[in-house]
Amino acid sequence: MRDTLGVLLAGGAGERLFPLTRDRAKPAVPFAGQYRIIDITLSNCINSDLRHVYILTQYKALSLNRHIREGWGPVVANELGEFIEILPPMQRVSKSWYQGTADAVYQNIYSIGSEEPKHVIILSGDHIYKMNYSLMLQHHRDTGADVTIATLPVAPHEVPAFGVVEVARNGEVTGFEEKPKETKIRSPFNPDMVDVSMGIYIFNTDVLLPELIKDAEDPNSKHDFGHNILPNILGRFKMHAYNFVDENKQKALYWRDVGTLEAYYEANMDVAGVTPIFNLYDKSWPMRTRPYQYPPAKFVFGEPGRTGMAINSIVCSGSIISGAVIRNSVVSQDVRVNSYADVDSSIVFSHVNIGRHCRIRHAIIDRDVHIPDGTVIGYDPNEDKKNYFVSSNGLTVVTRDYSVYENPVSPEFMQGNSW
Repeated sequence: MRDTLGVLLAGGAGERLFPLTRDRAKPAVPFAGQYRIIDITLSNCINSDLRHVYILTQYKALSLNRHIREGWGPVVANELGEFIEILPPMQRVSKSWYQGTADAVYQNIYSIGSEEPKHVIILSGDHIYKMNYSLMLQHHRDTGADVTIATLPVAPHEVPAFGVVEVARNGEVTGFEEKPKETKIRSPFNPDMVDVSMGIYIFNTDVLLPELIKDAEDPNSKHDFGHNILPNILGRFKMHAYNFVDENKQKALYWRDVGTLEAYYEANMDVAGVTPIFNLYDKSWPMRTRPYQYPPAKFVFGEPGRTGMAINSIVCSGSIISGAVIRNSVVSQDVRVNSYADVDSSIVFSHVNIGRHCRIRHAIIDRDVHIPDGTVIGYDPNEDKKNYFVSSNGLTVVTRDYSVYENPVSPEFMQGNSW
């Protein structure tokens, strides 16, 4: 990995995760209690010995920048030339925000060139999975490819959400369709499945940079890897597919795009379960994050009807469960749940106080929220809509100002956040 640079795209607006992304970037959204979503990809980088990483940020990145600086800066050795560095839009080659995934990389072409890497790995900061990028790089070298695309088999009905990759028996890419409504392409290794792009690419640098320049000069381009760069390269350079090798060590491959509230909620509920599919406790593939100096979690009172306990749940440091019951939930750092409260199938962010006799289920409570005594959330969607955001699937999200969101994706929200 010494001659390889990682470029991690972390600037998407994350409008489908609204209102969790109203005040923070999507990769900065908490996950599994003590992590941020971006920690998963960064942990993959460190576990893969990829220690030269640029993180391209854009949308409301203050908390993300602070998290990276305080949590990930100490992980790499600067004296050895290692770095995990944040690159905000600097308008060095353009006067606009990032217009697409390819444009984001193009606008940082000078920074990439200054490192003189032989290979560039393009990554996304908003997926949950475990992958050893060094194995993919070895495959890239062994096949003599100019470009390698990480692929994942999915059922045909899922293809509208992905770029479909047509792969020959020898692994060479022979076709590419970006998010088609349907496709006749099938995997040569399983005729019931379709190989799709994971949004992870390895380029030879001497191929990538000229193609980015050419794409930037095309006024009709969407400046996107899936829509433009990969189809334009196809047939002109050697492109190979790399079948996803899952370090999660489960029977089924685990890769999740947590870009919607429902997908995000389900991924958190999984890690809180008795036998989670995504294993956070595998010592051979550790997940890292920014350390916080909180005391241990505490559970107090053992009276009938007033017993502090958590069942099938994650409860992080600094939290006090004071005579309350937590079931099937994720409780982040520095949370207090007071006596006689009942929290079920919910995600509670940090610095939350839940009052006595509260009843909460199927909800996400954002950070710094105080829930008054006796509040009921998640039992009556119509009542919840008067004060909180309720998704189309009935998931209630409580934010600091308890606002009602009639139009979650407003023009003001989306301005300057096109990818």
